[in-house]
Amino acid sequence: MPNFFFVYHGGGTPTDPAEQEKAMAAWGAWYGAMGEKVIHGGGPAGKSHTVAQSGVTADGGANPISGMTLVTADDYDAAIEMAKGCPMVVDGSGTVEVAEMIQM
Repeated sequence: MPNFFFVYHGGGTPTDPAEQEKAMAAWGAWYGAMGEKVIHGGGPAGKSHTVAQSGVTADGGANPISGMTLVTADDYDAAIEMAKGCPMVVDGSGTVEVAEMIQM
């Protein structure tokens, strides 16, 4: 069964404690629904830097990541269906980029 990266873009951490609790519950429920298909829970990302031959920029690029998770699924369609349940997708605050991990 192939593995897939879920790379998150957007979202954010609520500042209100009640909203933080609600957000954590939504993420916990989503991870719980995926169960053993979650290989590595990953987590949120801090400020990203882009490294290129010409130098380093600290702006995160055109679409900086906000986190990642590694999952297993039967195929792209199954992984995409799983990603549709991401709390950021559900509430419209972010997106999930789904990419298959190539086995080498």
